[in-house]
Amino acid sequence: MLTWQDFIEETDKLGFISKAINQHTNSEQYKIAKMADEYDHQKNTTIYNYVRTIYTATGSEVVDFTAANNRIASNFFHRLNTQRCTYSLGNGVSFTDNKIKKVVDGVEQTIDTTGEMLGDEFDTDLKDAGYYALIHGVSFGFWNLNKLYVFPLTEFVPLWDEDTGALRAGIRFWQLDKDKPMTAVLYEEDGYTKYRGGRHSGNLNFAQVDEKHAYKTNYVYTEADGYEAIGSENYGTLPIVPLWGSKLHQSTLVGMQRSIDSYDLIRSGFANDLTDCAQIYWLLSNCGGMTEAELARFRDRLKIEHIAVVDTDNSAATAYTQDVPYQARQTYLDGIRAGIYEDFGGLDVHTISAGSTNDHIDAAYQPLDENADDFEYQVIKFVQQILSLMGIKDTPVFKRNRISNQKEQVEMVMQESAYLDNETVLQKLPNITVDEIPGILMRKGLDDTERFTIEQEE
Repeated sequence: MLTWQDFIEETDKLGFISKAINQHTNSEQYKIAKMADEYDHQKNTTIYNYVRTIYTATGSEVVDFTAANNRIASNFFHRLNTQRCTYSLGNGVSFTDNKIKKVVDGVEQTIDTTGEMLGDEFDTDLKDAGYYALIHGVSFGFWNLNKLYVFPLTEFVPLWDEDTGALRAGIRFWQLDKDKPMTAVLYEEDGYTKYRGGRHSGNLNFAQVDEKHAYKTNYVYTEADGYEAIGSENYGTLPIVPLWGSKLHQSTLVGMQRSIDSYDLIRSGFANDLTDCAQIYWLLSNCGGMTEAELARFRDRLKIEHIAVVDTDNSAATAYTQDVPYQARQTYLDGIRAGIYEDFGGLDVHTISAGSTNDHIDAAYQPLDENADDFEYQVIKFVQQILSLMGIKDTPVFKRNRISNQKEQVEMVMQESAYLDNETVLQKLPNITVDEIPGILMRKGLDDTERFTIEQEE
C-alpha cells in the first residue's frame, strides 16, 4: 500500500504514478470492486465461469460437452443495492439551516440556499457517488467550483496519510480501451497535473502533458478584452472527499456473493436437469442380439411413429418416465432468497400483503431502516465535507423513499392539518415530493389571493 508519505519521499514522481496504479489494480479491494461491477451488470462471475465436467477412466477431469450448461444469473446484487441507495437518496437531499423567506409572485416561500448553491445536478451526482460507495465499498467526490464529479474506486488511487488517515492526494486514471493511451491526473492539495501513457495495455510510462493547475482561477471581464485570468487559488485542502458505503468500509458483495452463487447454481442446475433428463425412455428385455444400428432404428421409430416391433421371441419394451426433483429445490431456493434479503437488510415486497396497515409496513421496513441509518451517516459526513470546501455549515436531511398505506397516512395528516401550517402539511403527505412543495404553495397562494379579491369586489 502506497501512502502520502511514500509520495512525498519519492523523487521519481512519474515512476511513482505508474507504480501506484499498478499496485492499486492488483489490490484485493480493486479486484472485489471489479467483480462487483460484473454482478451489478448481472454477469455473475461464478455462474458465468461454471462448466460441467466428467472424469475419464484414468481419473482425468474433462469438460462434459454433451451436458446442458444453462447459466442463469440472478439480479439480487443490483436490485438490493439500488433499493438501499434510492431509499435514502431517491428524493434528493435537503438542508435544515440556511433557509430564507422570499416573496415570489406575491407569495412567501422558503428557499433552501445551500441546495441552490450546490446546483441542480448535485442530487443525481450524490446518488451516483452513493451507489458506487455501496458496491465498491468507497467512492470519491471531487468538488470542482460548482460541480461534483464522482470517481469510482476502479478509476482512482487514494493516497492516505499514515498519521491521520486523511486523504491527502490521489490519482485518477482511465483508458477507453486496452489499445488506447491511458490518462492519469494527479490531484494534490496545491493543484492537479495531467499525464498520458502509452497506447497499449500495461504501458504505464507516463509523460506530463502540461503544468500543474490550481483548482480555482479568477477572471475579470472587460468589454475590450472579454474574460481574462488574473490569478488562481486552491482550497487549502484536497477537494476530493471519500464516501464510504458503510462503517465496515467494504463492498456489499462481501458476504453476499456466496448466497447469490448458491442460488444461481441451484436454479441453473434445475434447468440443466430438465434438459438432460429425457421425458420418457425404454428398457428392452431379451434384446441382447440387437446391434447398435438396430437399437438406433428402434429409438427413431418410437420417436416418429410412437410404435415399434421387437422381433426377438419373448422380448419386450417397457416405457419409463423420469421426474426431476422440484419441490425440494424450490424450497431451498425460497430459503436462500429470504436469507439474502435478511442478511442484506433489504425489503422483500412479497412479505407485505395487500391492505397491510402502516404498522405492518413499518415492521417490514425495520431492517432497511437500520442499514439506511448507517449509510446516511456516511453520506452526511461526506456532504458536510463538501460544504466545508465552500465555506458553508449546514446539516443534510433525507426523505426516505418508501411505500406506505397512503390512504391511512393521508387521513392522519388531514386530521392534524388544523394544527399545522400549509408547508408542513405538504411535507408530511406521502404522494408529494420535496421539490413539488414550493410550486404548490405558490399556486395555492395565488388562488387564495384571487379568491380574496373576488370576495372584496362582491
